[in-house]
Amino acid sequence: MNANAVLARLKSLGTERRKRHAALLGIPTERAFGVSIGDLRRLAKSLGTRHELALALWRSGIHDARLLAVLIADAERMTDAAIERWLADVRSWDLCDHICADLVRDRPNADRLVRTWAKDERLYFRRAAFATIAGLAVHRPDLPAAAIERYLDLIRAGAGDERDHVKKGVSWALREIGKMNFAAHDLAVALTADLVESGDKSARWVGRDAMRELETLVAVPERRRLLSSKSKMGKKTARRLA
Repeated sequence: MNANAVLARLKSLGTERRKRHAALLGIPTERAFGVSIGDLRRLAKSLGTRHELALALWRSGIHDARLLAVLIADAERMTDAAIERWLADVRSWDLCDHICADLVRDRPNADRLVRTWAKDERLYFRRAAFATIAGLAVHRPDLPAAAIERYLDLIRAGAGDERDHVKKGVSWALREIGKMNFAAHDLAVALTADLVESGDKSARWVGRDAMRELETLVAVPERRRLLSSKSKMGKKTARRLA
């Protein structure tokens, strides 16, 4: 399938209902077909890694096509500069997060990119820093203590950003670090307490948002990470501990 054929396929998969749902989530839909993530992943699986096709789909400017481009791009051929060119085009939090999950998180220099982007004033570059931290906390249980502390310092600094898509990314990163283990949890909870007590409105929001989840966590024997006591597995563990 060439780019035109893929775009035609995407258009056939889109629905107005999904576009309306995306709009409710704050995702721009002016240039979108309304394709579900499930359909995008199935199409990506059928296509496999197709880097040149990914580049052509990205150039289309269609939101769904760009999501698909992220899924079929060859991560090893995506240089830092190429990733940053794509980030510069991003206009939605979901596309930003997909880039971080599929193209950034597993890069050997992901830590350096995080530290660079956390200082970048551009909206989705800064969100990308915290979305990547969240992904690393989930998928890299071997993160050294020094890295965790460094990320918490970035979270503290970023919590004062009042832009909605940034502060939600900051809270997400903080919550995921807090679920890594009890040592990380203690550090994350201490930071949330500091943020809640700060004089900054955005930082207080981040602290309160993160604390709602962090204060409910329990260790579940079947899982590596801490889980909310409100989850099914968490409730079972909480009952055993009661």
